[in-house]
Amino acid sequence: MDLSKYRNKLVGSEEERAVSPVIGVILMVAITVILAAVIAAFVLDMGDSMGSGPTNAAVSADVSDSENTTTLTVDEMGDAEHFELRGFDEDNIDSGVNESPHRFEDNLTATGDSVTLKLNESRDAGSANIVAVNGDSESVIGDFEWEAGN
Repeated sequence: MDLSKYRNKLVGSEEERAVSPVIGVILMVAITVILAAVIAAFVLDMGDSMGSGPTNAAVSADVSDSENTTTLTVDEMGDAEHFELRGFDEDNIDSGVNESPHRFEDNLTATGDSVTLKLNESRDAGSANIVAVNGDSESVIGDFEWEAGN
């Protein structure tokens, strides 16, 4: 059984084809570009809603080893709700200077605010990280070190 004559009727010969290979390639490229644009729009929109990102703020620390004090000053409040000190031993800061020496919700609330902490003289040295907190988002925005009595 010779199916070549049926093939020509169903598919058509080379002269009878309606779509050339060039137009087929152009259509495939157009479909690929549209699909890539749809996927990119979905991914970029999804990335914006994944979270607020790091908390932006700036606090400077002025350490006076001779007086055993550290003055923390808010340079830029940014979107921080409050600041905390972390990564230090509880004995490193005398608790009599500030009611809550490691959480500053009342003392550092606006740009320009500062608080001076008395460092424990019985400790030779120490260090602490300054953390900006905004809800569940936290960012380490600075750190400082001291050596007692130098």
